[in-house]
Amino acid sequence: MRIRAITVAGAGLLLVAGTAGAAGCSGQEEKRARTAGENAALGKRAQQKRAPAPPPPRKIDCDRVKCVSLTFDDGPGPYTARLLDTLKAGGARATFFMLGENVQAHPDVVRRMAMEGHEVANHTWSHPDLTTEPAAEVRSQVQRTQQAVKNASGVTPTLMRPPYGATNAQVGRAIGMPLILWSVDTLDWRHRSVSRHTKVGVKEPVGGGIVLFHDIHKPSVDAIPKVVDGLKKRGFTLVTVSELFQGQPLQPGRTYTERAQKTAPVTARPSPTGGTGPSGGTGPSGATGPSGGTSGAGGTGPSGPR
Repeated sequence: MRIRAITVAGAGLLLVAGTAGAAGCSGQEEKRARTAGENAALGKRAQQKRAPAPPPPRKIDCDRVKCVSLTFDDGPGPYTARLLDTLKAGGARATFFMLGENVQAHPDVVRRMAMEGHEVANHTWSHPDLTTEPAAEVRSQVQRTQQAVKNASGVTPTLMRPPYGATNAQVGRAIGMPLILWSVDTLDWRHRSVSRHTKVGVKEPVGGGIVLFHDIHKPSVDAIPKVVDGLKKRGFTLVTVSELFQGQPLQPGRTYTERAQKTAPVTARPSPTGGTGPSGGTGPSGATGPSGGTSGAGGTGPSGPR
């Protein structure tokens, strides 16, 4: 009987020890798992902190400096990366009004734009005439593109250009963003001539102007090196649209074709003879107004694949 009692007692002690050991092991595993999770979270936060952010707009007073903004529509495309090389070499910044469907196809190029200080902006998802679309479709075209640009670059656009420059009061309300048109239309989508693009791009802009090109056309991108050099020789600083309008808050739903300068810029030279657009005008029909904008109530219509 004593032998059996000792055996039972010994078995009980082993069972207790085993249970305690298992509990201790489970606790250690739980602690290790918790520590690993905390380290992973810290590492993720550290990585996010280390991720480079796009540079902010430069502090440039375009009432005192002769500024012009080069803008590019309908991309990104197969020539956009080369265009970025040209702008970087020339120390120029530009604004890209992009189609959401193309952003989705070229996210790395869009990220590069933002990281090099260019402005990423909205040109709808698939380039419809928004004045012919219901408000729900207008919002969808804009919101899908907003999300695509943000996903690619980490930046949410604040500016929008309606395709063809076509807008009205209903479109302006549905979009809810400033609508950027242009003062110089190079008509590069029509002519496809490097020499013509260069001549128009260099000679026609005036201080505060917004110049329209398309980076989906090879001749347009081929012309930009000489356009940048020519504008710089005329004393221009090449800025983004947001840099152009610093100090002049832009209103949602209102259209803007240029920055109306309050005083002559300190680097100004006599402007070339002629108007500010290819036909001597100041931009698309109905697009001018006080301070370089209109309310959008009158609307503008399509006049080409801009």
